Amino acid sequence: MRELDKLKKILRPGRVYRRADLEKYSKAVDRHLKLLVHEGALEKLSGGLYYCPKTTVFGTAPADDKKLVAAFLKSHKFLLTSPNAYNTLGVGTTQLYNETVVYNKKRHGTFTLGGRSFHFRMKPDFPAKLSPEFLLVDLINNLDRLAENKENVLKQVRKKITALKGRALDRAVSSYGGERTKKFFALSSSTGTVAHG
Repeated sequence: MRELDKLKKILRPGRVYRRADLEKYSKAVDRHLKLLVHEGALEKLSGGLYYCPKTTVFGTAPADDKKLVAAFLKSHKFLLTSPNAYNTLGVGTTQLYNETVVYNKKRHGTFTLGGRSFHFRMKPDFPAKLSPEFLLVDLINNLDRLAENKENVLKQVRKKITALKGRALDRAVSSYGGERTKKFFALSSSTGTVAHG
């Protein structure tokens, strides 16, 4: 069996591959990858990242964000989110953002993967999945980046702090809050009124 055929045989639709993952199946991996991209068996997403297209009734599905980011980082330790997630808190945020944020411990900066921009932010700690408590803390951490009426949002956040008060919120503030955020939560939960900044 030709090496190219061996390489084709291991490809699974919907999977993202690193060049390094495919080296063990070919002695001329770069030439074979170029041929597979030309044939349409693979799509080049970024330097060293390839996607085996998955066909649905609506056409070719894009690469799954989690699989794409995991292959890019060579790790499953990251958290995908978006400023749109703040809208679920009911604190007056209404804007829609075309932005995907990746909290991780390896990369920082904006990277284009598969034609989409991902904003990688290095953080020492982040949860495995989103929670209302984490989102509330993250909202205050990133308030200056948002196109929202800050005073209205802060007023609603203070009300939400009262409703969410508990160990989970305290842990989220302690683990994920910046200094300004910790100060805001400390003053808001003790007095109920404080300016942000």
